[in-house]
Amino acid sequence: MNERSKSGAEPETGLRRLVHDVSELALGDRTSFSQGRLTVSRSLASELPSDPALAEIRLACVSPGESARIVGALDAVQPCTKGPGGGGVFPGFVGPALPVGRGETHILRGAAVLAAGYLPRAQEAVIDMSGPVAPLSPLAGTHNLVLEFERAPDAPWEDVEAAVRRAVLRVAVHMADAALESEPDAVEELPDAAGPAPDGRARVGVVTNLQTQGKFKDVYVYGRSLSTGLPTVISPNELDDGALVSGQYGHPALKNPTFLHQTHPVVAAVRACDELWLTALVLCPEPVEQGAKELISAHAARLCASLGLDAAIVTKEGGGNADADVSLKMDRLEDEGVTAVGIFAEMAGRDGTGPSLVVPPSRATAMVSVGNYDERLSLPECERALGREQVALLDDCPATDALELPAAAIYCALNPLGWGRLTCSEAAA
Repeated sequence: MNERSKSGAEPETGLRRLVHDVSELALGDRTSFSQGRLTVSRSLASELPSDPALAEIRLACVSPGESARIVGALDAVQPCTKGPGGGGVFPGFVGPALPVGRGETHILRGAAVLAAGYLPRAQEAVIDMSGPVAPLSPLAGTHNLVLEFERAPDAPWEDVEAAVRRAVLRVAVHMADAALESEPDAVEELPDAAGPAPDGRARVGVVTNLQTQGKFKDVYVYGRSLSTGLPTVISPNELDDGALVSGQYGHPALKNPTFLHQTHPVVAAVRACDELWLTALVLCPEPVEQGAKELISAHAARLCASLGLDAAIVTKEGGGNADADVSLKMDRLEDEGVTAVGIFAEMAGRDGTGPSLVVPPSRATAMVSVGNYDERLSLPECERALGREQVALLDDCPATDALELPAAAIYCALNPLGWGRLTCSEAAA
């Protein structure tokens, strides 16, 4: 199915994306969008609703190719809106907690809003905007508005995190609202996937595991944690409107920020394949207790079978503990007659010779590697740093210095939603 519109007709069901390409980002006197240039008001931070948990919010812009490094990157969001003030995007946070994924949504492609700073349990994430490591992160290729923040004295950290999340989402809507009166650069129609697959295409589902390990390691579905829920089916179109919002800050390389939920690479790849029909998105929690993992996996597999899926692609979030969630689901899917493909990051040691997976599947065999968590990377020095002035992971080394870090610290470098640029080749003789 080709996402790009082949006609100007309004879809009876499904979602129409009105895409505005951003080629330049700057701070200015007011927020505006014209011919690819996005200007954000310098006073926006002071205009956000005041929150007692935050002492200050600062704005900074950084674009691809700049000699700059973002340290302590937290969540990132693609700006979108369905009308002034959001019009229903990010349900449960900005819009009401009601089903989304239909009608028209304006998006700013090539732009992102992200928060950077310190939160407890947040493992330090790094984005280089230029240099050899830049291609490993999707946010190195976007024009980024960075929100730096200061905690109010004695404010509970849970309140700080919630305030930062709300601020990022509000700013994302504010930026997209600036393009409402502009002609889109592209119109993409996403039909409702319900119903029989056309032309005898294989029916494929995407099983997306959401990390659900409590404060600072949770993902929100319509504003609520899925931690105590069973697998649930939503339309993939709901992702575009921000039905999933990340509040998870562990394992930077394996993080699925809101930005990548909105642009889910596996969903996009299946949509684009003329031989496949994207039938459903199945969301699952990632519990830590073995019995709960087995229960969730069995329910997810039965759900996929009841949808008549021919195959399912299973993704995860998090480290070795999350390997078990993918492996168990893969085996259960195969037991139900559904072909399973799992996406994993390897934890194979610096030289890549260690066991790749903490918990491999025992019966399913189709697996895709997104890289080695333990590989060491060299980052050259840069001219400026945003988010944090030191790298705590390296004993408070200045953030602009040349660094050596594991791939594990690079934001989304091993993203298990399918973003990445690794390829396979024959070993050199």
